[in-house]
Amino acid sequence: MKILFLCHGNICRSPMAEFVMKELVRRAGRDDIEVESAALHTDEIGSDIHYGTRTKLREQGIPFSPRAAWLLTAAKAREYDLLIGMDDYNIADLRRLVYPEDLPKVRTLLSFAGSERSIADPWYTGNFDETYDDVLEGCTALLKSL
Repeated sequence: MKILFLCHGNICRSPMAEFVMKELVRRAGRDDIEVESAALHTDEIGSDIHYGTRTKLREQGIPFSPRAAWLLTAAKAREYDLLIGMDDYNIADLRRLVYPEDLPKVRTLLSFAGSERSIADPWYTGNFDETYDDVLEGCTALLKSL
């Protein structure tokens, strides 16, 4: 199973989800699940994780490593089993980007927890605590669904 988390710039929400999910997968002993994250826009290509995300992951004891934001393409999307966006804008971007046969792979993270809420973008809100709580809820439900 290959999962790709996506957000606008791939520096706040999607890398937070990537590293939270990697830790949940590790704790569950599920070595059959691969997790990555990517951007849907070029704003932050090449940038590492936002300092607020790094701070929150450290607070929660979630390991992470340096990385560079990268832009998803339709061809690259084919390599994943799930394409998980953080909000309705991400989903709209994904629906425009991916090949029609890959549309069934597109979901929002909180849909796995039975919610239609978006994960608030801490780039705008500054609230990395709220984002972390939502990401943890979504990733926990996603792992249970697998």
